[in-house]
Amino acid sequence: MGFYAVALGIILLDQVSKMYIQATIPIGHSVPIIPDLFAIVHVLNPGAAFGILASRSASFRNPFFIGISILAIGFILYYWHRGPEDQPLASFALSLILGGALGNLTDRLRIGMVIDFLDVHYYQYHWPAFNVADSAITVGVSLMLLELVLSERRGPDREPTA
Repeated sequence: MGFYAVALGIILLDQVSKMYIQATIPIGHSVPIIPDLFAIVHVLNPGAAFGILASRSASFRNPFFIGISILAIGFILYYWHRGPEDQPLASFALSLILGGALGNLTDRLRIGMVIDFLDVHYYQYHWPAFNVADSAITVGVSLMLLELVLSERRGPDREPTA
């Protein structure tokens, strides 16, 4: 049950934050939070991470990203239901990835692209804007990699991490 609660929490936090951005910041505008380092922006990303495939037509892009998202969600659920129950770190990581994938899928179904609003930059050098769902996916993937490293070090006869 905790697996689904974490995923639902990510979806809710992601969607509420995006709705707030939509209601308060016009598209293309920026609100500096820490000058020359961090701002809240309102941008629409029709592509994937770093704007991949953003220039492709919507008739290709939208079905493609929706299909990929559904496949990823199916794989996450399949893996989680078949995975060992004694790996709480992996389970938590998968719940973060699931929540993030569903959060961005909701945007694609609702408006055909993803709302991004977190802008990390150093003066004029900007990291691509991102959102809560992207952050959850990134943390989840990082935790999965950590779990793989830790399970390799534990070996087959050792106890899993808590």
